[in-house]
Amino acid sequence: MESKLYVGNLSYSTTEDDLRTLFMQAGTVTSVALIKDRDSGQSKGFAFVEMGNQTEAQGAISKFNGYSMNDRQLTVNMARPREERGGFGGNRGGNSRGGNRNNNQRGNNRRY
Repeated sequence: MESKLYVGNLSYSTTEDDLRTLFMQAGTVTSVALIKDRDSGQSKGFAFVEMGNQTEAQGAISKFNGYSMNDRQLTVNMARPREERGGFGGNRGGNSRGGNRNNNQRGNNRRY
């Protein structure tokens, strides 16, 4: 059963060690992944914490959802499966050249 938790509304100064120490109060912490910006390395304000089992994960949600850490109220819930993301340059369902030029507002380019 899934035991990975989403932890949101983190202060940018929160570290993986801070999260590991906090969540160890609810059980075994298998992994902590603090999500950071690829370019700047700055925290994006959320993380994923994997607990040892489902029971510990539920306990962590009960204990830490709404918990105040670094003057921020944490959001803790079960992590949703990662959604498939389209590859680079995929079709986004529209004309990439801007507005629709075939439907002119002036009566379809008629000259009177």
